[in-house]
Amino acid sequence: MFKNTIVKIPSESYVNGLTTSDLGVPILEKTVEQHQEYIEALKKCGTEVKILSSNLQYPDSTFVEDTAVLTPRFAVISNPGALSRNGEIHEIEPVIKSFYETIYTIQSPGTLEGGDILQIEDHFYIGISARTNLDGAEQLKQILESEGYKGTIIPLEKFFHLKTGISYLGNQTVVVAGEFIDHPEFTSYQKIVVPPEEEYAANCIRINDYVIIPAGYPLTKQKINEAGYQTIELEMSEFRKQDGGLSCLSLRF
Repeated sequence: MFKNTIVKIPSESYVNGLTTSDLGVPILEKTVEQHQEYIEALKKCGTEVKILSSNLQYPDSTFVEDTAVLTPRFAVISNPGALSRNGEIHEIEPVIKSFYETIYTIQSPGTLEGGDILQIEDHFYIGISARTNLDGAEQLKQILESEGYKGTIIPLEKFFHLKTGISYLGNQTVVVAGEFIDHPEFTSYQKIVVPPEEEYAANCIRINDYVIIPAGYPLTKQKINEAGYQTIELEMSEFRKQDGGLSCLSLRF
């Protein structure tokens, strides 16, 4: 059960953020509208939304998930792998301290971004990506295991972040795409398989009674509904342009 969520308003510099896509430059007005709809969806899911002000200095900082890993008992401040994003952790730390007493930090040369961390009950899967290196992953694994959780490190082959291609819906059910469809680490879970043409929809988020999914992926929506979940569709075009997905836009705890 999630009680709280943290989001950060996109700044005017968002259009100059990092991206590997070729989908065009985001439209700022549309970005802000889509973000507001995201906030309303979080409220509909029953969470108290902490809204952080935008910051021109950090174009990518609306993707607040990358700055921390949150559990019921403790938080871990990450160490983003992109140099231009590293200062974001100094903004998020006092916010996290207002909710948590026990806080760990990932230390350089280790890098780690929250988009590479998938929690399935008491088991955390940690992706090695362009933004999370082995040192950072091992630091997090050690922290988690010291607190009684399990940790498994998974090198990525193609996906930008781990959660780009896999999401957990509860009830031992995962939504998977691409390299995770037949990945040996996830054979024990029930799978909702996303077809290649709808791969972006693999990044969805279960929040209490709803699963929030990106709009425009009818096959994936149908599969999630048939599995017994209520869905909320949100337009994500302007965030997709910057390699962002639904999970990237919030911290949920």
